[in-house]
Order: sequence, then structure tokens, then C-alpha cells
Amino acid sequence: MTLTQQLELIQTDTSVEAIAPALQALVEESRLECLGDRPPFVLTAMIRLLKHPRGAIVQRVSDALEQLGSDAVVPLLRAFEDCQDQGIQARLVQILAKIGDERALGLFVDMVGAEIANHCQGNVRRIAARGLGKILRSHPSPTQHQGAINRLIWAVQNPEDWALRYAAALSLAEIATDDTIQALKTVLQQEQEHPGSSGCDPIVQQRIERLLLA
Repeated sequence: MTLTQQLELIQTDTSVEAIAPALQALVEESRLECLGDRPPFVLTAMIRLLKHPRGAIVQRVSDALEQLGSDAVVPLLRAFEDCQDQGIQARLVQILAKIGDERALGLFVDMVGAEIANHCQGNVRRIAARGLGKILRSHPSPTQHQGAINRLIWAVQNPEDWALRYAAALSLAEIATDDTIQALKTVLQQEQEHPGSSGCDPIVQQRIERLLLA
């Protein structure tokens, strides 16, 4: 079966089991593209499969792209820039967050601070906040990454979205520098001193308490 036939099979089939061998073949071909420094034709085609109408197949494609690790980062970032579909954007950010490559840092910082108009955009912000935690934990460099840390501190103080605050608190605890721990202590103190004020949330407060005790 040619690569084109494998792509067509995945695009048209609805069975996860049926597309598995073709998808694995595309992963292997993408690895060869990267080794040979060729244009990422197959990898780009795999990213387009994220538009598949069946969620289970989109999940398999996402897992396959995650398998490619750092080789997939640049094509994924380009796909995000070119994409207008917020659902696919959320999926791209999720894959990049799982890969945890430093090259996605700027995108995640921008996404955490982005204005949101709907639930889907809010979901992208929360995934990006968790992605920052993974990257900064894996590549500790507080001086170089101070801007990203400041964005997470802003997010945990942002009273508009409790779920974003929750995600930012988890990431700040993972990074675990003096600045991030102090930021969590400050937020907790403010919530305890002013219970019931705008932005206070018992779920976020309880989570921060548990994180500081861990």
C-alpha cells in the first residue's frame, strides 16, 4: 500500500483497529523524513488528519504525533499558526504540551494570557498553562524563563477563570522555585484573609493548600 493509499484509508475509515497499521507506517515514514532532512510531507498530512470526524481516530492520530516528539514540534507550531478551528488548535496545544519541547514556550505564554470569548478558548489556556509547567520543570532555567513564570503567577491570581487558576497552581508547584512557591503562599494568604471576595474559590484554595503540604 502506498503512502497516499494509507492516508486515504485513514481519512475515510471509521474503525480505529483498521487504521492502526497505516497510521504506524506514517509515523515510521515521518521519522525517515526527519532523518533525511526532507520536507515534512507525511508529518504535515498526519496533522491534517486531526480534522477526522471520528474522535477516537483523532485521538490515535494525536498519540502518533506525540510519539514523534521533538521532530513534530515545528510542523505542529506552523499548523497552529495556520489554523482557525479552535477545536483543532486546542488539540495541537495539547499534543505540544505532552511533548514538552522548549520551542513551544512562546506559544503557551501567549495562550495563557489570551483573551477568551468561549469555552474552547478557555480550554486552550488551561492546557497551555499545564504545558508551561511541564516545560519549565523539564528545562529549569529561572532566569531565562522568568517571563513564563510571571505569566503563570498572573494566571493563578486571575479571578476570572477558576480552572485556569487551578492549572496554573499545579504548574507553579511543579516548577517549585522560591518565586513560584512564594506566589502560591501569597495567593493562599489573600484567599484566607478575604474569604468570599471576588475571585476566591474554595476548590483552588484547597488545591493550593495540598500542593504546599506535599
